[in-house]
Amino acid sequence: MSDGPLIVQSDKTLLLEVDHEQARAARAAIAPFAELERSPEHIHTYRLTPLGLWNARAAGHDAEQVVDVLLTFSRYAVPHALLVDVAETMDRYGRLRLDKDPAHGLVLTATDRAVFEEVLRSKRVAGMLGERLGPESVAVHASERGNLKQALLKLGWPAEDHAGYVDGEAHPIELDETGWSLRPYQKEAAESFWHGGSGVVVLPCGAGKTLVGAAAMSEAGATTLILVTNTVSARQWKHELVKRTSLTEDEIGEYSGSRKEVRPVTIATYQVLTTRRKGVYPHLELLDARDWGLIVYDEVHLLPAPIFRMTADLQARRRIGLTATLVREDGREGDVFSLIGPKRYDAPWKDIEQQGYIAPADCVEVRVTLPEGERIAYATAEPEERYRLASCTHEKTRITERLVAQHRGEPTLVIGQYLEQLDELAEHLDAPVIQGKTTVKERERLFEAFRTGEIDLLVVSKVANFSVDLPEAAVAIQVSGSFGSRQEEAQRLGRLLRPKADGTTARFYTVVSRDTVDADFAQNRQRFLAEQGYAYRIVDAADL
Repeated sequence: MSDGPLIVQSDKTLLLEVDHEQARAARAAIAPFAELERSPEHIHTYRLTPLGLWNARAAGHDAEQVVDVLLTFSRYAVPHALLVDVAETMDRYGRLRLDKDPAHGLVLTATDRAVFEEVLRSKRVAGMLGERLGPESVAVHASERGNLKQALLKLGWPAEDHAGYVDGEAHPIELDETGWSLRPYQKEAAESFWHGGSGVVVLPCGAGKTLVGAAAMSEAGATTLILVTNTVSARQWKHELVKRTSLTEDEIGEYSGSRKEVRPVTIATYQVLTTRRKGVYPHLELLDARDWGLIVYDEVHLLPAPIFRMTADLQARRRIGLTATLVREDGREGDVFSLIGPKRYDAPWKDIEQQGYIAPADCVEVRVTLPEGERIAYATAEPEERYRLASCTHEKTRITERLVAQHRGEPTLVIGQYLEQLDELAEHLDAPVIQGKTTVKERERLFEAFRTGEIDLLVVSKVANFSVDLPEAAVAIQVSGSFGSRQEEAQRLGRLLRPKADGTTARFYTVVSRDTVDADFAQNRQRFLAEQGYAYRIVDAADL
């Protein structure tokens, strides 16, 4: 027994004692292969998963290194069965590999004959394979490269893809670092991606993911297709690229509901690409409109299903996914791994905060009690109506007014998802509201007025969750959300984390109705805060 900071348990959880003198070294050592689950004040919980271990293998770590880390930092004897399981799980990655072959195009080869025979007989890969070329090799239909990788991951035999990438149509793109420079972690993230050729970079909101994308584009020096969540985000990407690179406005096209420009760098919204008419996706020809050298997926945790299907056909293109969290509410992290690529870089939020690149945050849950009449209405409502009733209580409006008054003069966002609630809040607060029906032009006008300080209070729906750059926001008051979504919590907190000029702490309030499903959902969302090391306080509305 040693005095290490880590307790390794047979259920594949790792408990890290935060205050231990070796905690920082242990955290850095386990980060490549262990997934953080919870991080309250004193003990952080990590978990070993097949996907996490395969991510580590893809990044160049082997089982011997993982076992050595566990033995080095563990306080007690590490369960032998767990070490065997780690070794065997990691050994599953790479027994199958995809290669280019001059004579047969794409070829799947195996280092294990039994695994190869098992895969050949699986219904999951039926129709994807061509002629058998030898005892442990088979031709693969080139168009099935992505689908095959997906299928093999689900079979538990993730393939190592060495088939390479086409360079695409060359187009010079240089970073213009006049008056600024890439931060060390941004440079590391871009280099980690480029070394692997495809994969995902995980960075906090406000940490400059767009600049990592720009750095990847300058490495590629090729035509680039950038996929984003909405038109406002598309225009922000364009603004940043013109400002930070050698690209001119004329070289960057917008492909959205209102414009259909295809240029050397084209920024398209997920929405327009997934628009379906009479059973077909008319805009998918954009993918073949040019010989793209790089595809950038912004907010990769939000990729709609049709984009996954498109991505399966884009395996010969270099691909980078950018996100603040790899949590997907639909559980499709495996599809991100197989189709976009493994996680290439991940920086904990608190580490970036300690370096001074994002603001510290104070997270507070404010609990309100439903009035008696509303409690009866809630109790007798159909289950699907209860969250709306709990979320839209007038008590939340009253408390939001009080919080806004407390922070008067500070740039504040009031965020919710129910439109009637947002309209009521906007009226009570005498503030403009941005929701789905707000035109892009009006959204841009209001966001710009907020950035310049012309207005310091905005009521926004979930349209402001993603890819909206509001660096001045210092306070957020969340009154309702998408049920228990942790990814939404990540985005909403992220709206506040741009460093403040005066070094002040951001304030993130969530107003919750106690004794209702609202409180249950809030607990799930708060798991994200705990995962990232943010403690949150619970206060009663009466004590504000």
